[in-house]
Amino acid sequence: MAPRIEDYALLSNCRTAALVSREGSVDWLCLPRLDSPSAFAALLGDADHGRWELRPDDPDATATRRYDADTFVLITRWESGGNVAEVHDFMPIDPDPGVGIERADLVRRVIGVHGSVTMRQHLSIRFDYARALPWVRQTGTDDRPEMVAMAGPDALVLRGARLRAHDHQHHGEVTVDAGQIVDLHLTWFPSYRAVPDPLDVDDALAFTTDWWQSWADRIEHHGPHHEKVVRSLLILRALTNHVTGGIAAAATMALPEEIGGERNWDYRYVWLRDAALTLEALLDHGFLALAERWREWLLRAVAGDPADLQIMYGLAGERNLHEWTLDSLPGYEHSTPVRVGNGAAAQYQADVVGEVMVTLSAARAAGLAETEFAWPLERQLLRFATESIDRPDHGLWEIRGEPHMFTHSRAMIWAAFDRGVRAVEDGGLDGPVDTWRELRDRMRDEIDRDGVTDGYFTQYYGSTEVDASLLLLAEVGFCAPDDPRMLATVEQIEQTLMHDGLVHRYRTDTGVDGLAGGESPFLACSFWLVEQYAATGRRDEAEALMARLCGLTNDVGMLAEEYDPVAERQLGNTPQAFSHLALVRAADALVHSELRPR
Repeated sequence: MAPRIEDYALLSNCRTAALVSREGSVDWLCLPRLDSPSAFAALLGDADHGRWELRPDDPDATATRRYDADTFVLITRWESGGNVAEVHDFMPIDPDPGVGIERADLVRRVIGVHGSVTMRQHLSIRFDYARALPWVRQTGTDDRPEMVAMAGPDALVLRGARLRAHDHQHHGEVTVDAGQIVDLHLTWFPSYRAVPDPLDVDDALAFTTDWWQSWADRIEHHGPHHEKVVRSLLILRALTNHVTGGIAAAATMALPEEIGGERNWDYRYVWLRDAALTLEALLDHGFLALAERWREWLLRAVAGDPADLQIMYGLAGERNLHEWTLDSLPGYEHSTPVRVGNGAAAQYQADVVGEVMVTLSAARAAGLAETEFAWPLERQLLRFATESIDRPDHGLWEIRGEPHMFTHSRAMIWAAFDRGVRAVEDGGLDGPVDTWRELRDRMRDEIDRDGVTDGYFTQYYGSTEVDASLLLLAEVGFCAPDDPRMLATVEQIEQTLMHDGLVHRYRTDTGVDGLAGGESPFLACSFWLVEQYAATGRRDEAEALMARLCGLTNDVGMLAEEYDPVAERQLGNTPQAFSHLALVRAADALVHSELRPR
């Protein structure tokens, strides 16, 4: 049986990430970048699709795990018949980002704590989403064993223990006594390069530990759920590329929103919306420099004609995210299709310009200095919004059905022009402010007329359905949290979208999204409801819902995209930036008596 999604912990070097199961198996690792093809993909199949397992040979051994303070050094403590050993897993942070990046390392340090423990290794390397079986050769010496595997452009070298080949996998044992340390060290490098030198593991561990802890020590947060907030911000940093500045939506692809269903998307890319919201969460806790890096990334990514604006890009701003399916991987618990790329990149989602404008406005208010290109970029985005103002769109949830005039999208167009007007009126910048003011007011009048039915906001014009995205209207300042229409909308959401105390995005049985099957509650939506409750005097309900949501994190603080309250398990890609940034904002809402508009 496949491990549950919440059974995994994250390792990160801020360029790629690995997922390690409770059983000590690295089941997901793409190299050298988060959106590169995988070398280990057992997460979407089994051991034959690539993994690196390291655990005691005693099948009854038990494990507990934790991160070393506020880092991504994962410490798994194994107990076997009174004997104890620890495995310290980490991906070294490059001290010079952008220099000498043609390698990526993963270290598994085995430490004897008490007695003697024999650890068993099972290694199967499958490059290119398990489509490339590598050629493997043993190198090194008896006292310095080394194994090299390569296929096509990719190569790995494993150091630290000799392995034996059997049926296209490799096996071996490592025995540690109390006080003994054995380092198992895996390095990716381009196959056309020479095998790189080994790391000094002690130095790499010290630098990586200090780097993460120093970053965490700068977090400005005081209030409830502090540990969850800090871990969530760390996860958001782990999803931010150390070199390019791009912020990924998640570390994985094709994890299902419904077991056996078709809603299996690739989230290893930079959604402008998700990245903007992530950046605001970081801004709110003292990280202005990251805003500057992301603004530079944004300028590079969207350069050119604003009509060519995409809603998502690759980690370095790549535009071609063509969606296709893999036959080489059977899918998590046989949930197919297994998709690579994301066709939503070609969609028109009207809210995206608003999300970016709101975030850049927040960055300006936080002290981010103007540059020669920053405000011209925002003016170009507003030009695009002006030219597209009458287009229906696919909405925040990237529906695969027919486009509509989604009320949330229309409100975000309002927010885009509102922030443009503010930049001129309050910030002294230049622009056609009379036109922007007119368009802003037009959008408000339109939403008041067409986006409200029976006193509540609707999912899209002409609909009687509600949508959890409507909870965001107060966040961007379109209306007050206690606006009678918002209160009526919350009541409708509670009646139609809340199940087992958690909030769904929308009702999937209406056919609006053009997809078969259903999905579980989307965690970010429930966090949004915490904010709404806190801002309208429903403090006890806000705190109760927040406590429940924080209780859904796994043992190392990670959240996926959704949660199935019936099966009591996480679903969707993990760790999900949307879930963690919503957790941070909800925790902040419990500190303040009033909603803080973005």
